[in-house]
Amino acid sequence: MHSAPRALCPHVEWAVAGVLGTRVSLDWIRQPAAPGTWRSEFSWQGQAATASKLASALRGWQMLRFEVTAEPCPGAEGERYSCTPDLGIFHAVTGIHGDILIPEDRLRAALVRSRAGETDLEAEIAKLLGKPWDDELEPFRYAGEGAPVRWLHQVV
Repeated sequence: MHSAPRALCPHVEWAVAGVLGTRVSLDWIRQPAAPGTWRSEFSWQGQAATASKLASALRGWQMLRFEVTAEPCPGAEGERYSCTPDLGIFHAVTGIHGDILIPEDRLRAALVRSRAGETDLEAEIAKLLGKPWDDELEPFRYAGEGAPVRWLHQVV
């Protein structure tokens, strides 16, 4: 959860708990990118469709910024959902290395719209990759004061 008004924080917890079927208590800290909002991170485990259920449970509140990711597992690709108040929800299928996998029909449709002069191909591809959502969420991803930070080390 990148940002949520304080009043929605308990509702977010209830929504997540409803999907996961267990009590959820998130550690909320202030979100410096949007004063008056709070952020939290939560790792979860569930069945293959759990990410879509979490995103659906959260998307009804217009003031939330969030991302839900599911790692690929045997029998299912990974998924990423990103949501902002201005852009709504974005969904992408991800491969084992985290790359966004774009179905060929969506690429063909982007080419058709581009050739017809309806849109710019570069802008269409950026949307297919979720760039507008990444651009809007990037300031909220920053681990501000008190945020949990994961240190990554290169293994050689």
